[in-house]
Amino acid sequence: MIKRLNTILAHHKYKAGIFGLLMTASAVCFSLVLARAAYSHSQGYLGLIWNLFLAWIPFVLAYLAYTLSWRRLWVYLAIPAFALLWLIFFPNAPYILTDLQHLGEAPANVPVWYDVIMLVWFSWTGMLLGIVSLNLMQEIIRREFGRWFGWIFVLIVAGLSSAGVYVGRFVRLNSWDLVNNPTYAADSLWNWLSDPSLRSFGFIGLYTLFFIFVYLTIYTFGHILQEQA
Repeated sequence: MIKRLNTILAHHKYKAGIFGLLMTASAVCFSLVLARAAYSHSQGYLGLIWNLFLAWIPFVLAYLAYTLSWRRLWVYLAIPAFALLWLIFFPNAPYILTDLQHLGEAPANVPVWYDVIMLVWFSWTGMLLGIVSLNLMQEIIRREFGRWFGWIFVLIVAGLSSAGVYVGRFVRLNSWDLVNNPTYAADSLWNWLSDPSLRSFGFIGLYTLFFIFVYLTIYTFGHILQEQA
């Protein structure tokens, strides 16, 4: 039993490693915001914990979809449902990066450098959760439909998720609104789509470009060792 467990871990050490790193990063984020609350006797930035929890949802959904996709039957039965849920919750991962705009909005006897480090931890952890989950979903598409469809999928998701980040930050909708109050969510989205602002085009375009750049950089770096091998 122990030998079999060691064999499994040896074949999946990098997958286990990335999961462990993301769990550790989340624990650090959790500790930083709680330490700030205890030191300052204020609840500023406690909402970051909820945002990070939402960022974990697409990661878990992508991992489940990736695991199930190895069984041919599930590819056409369960994966589409997982993919839809994943797409709904995915913008929560890159959304945390926009929390940097709150820097200095929670006045307390806390050094600015501490808030900067804390927000960067949350932002980077959320971004990594999104990138890893997107890579898992891209791998499913690549395996079933080919390499080019996988990259088209990445580009489409990058654009849609950037629009989702804009909706969450400026229209003030989140993924739960689509489930809890779909009528309100639909009305708010229609009001925005019927009269989009120049700010929305600028934000979505620039954020899409930034996200693709980060994704390609990490994707390319991750394949350097494979190329050398």
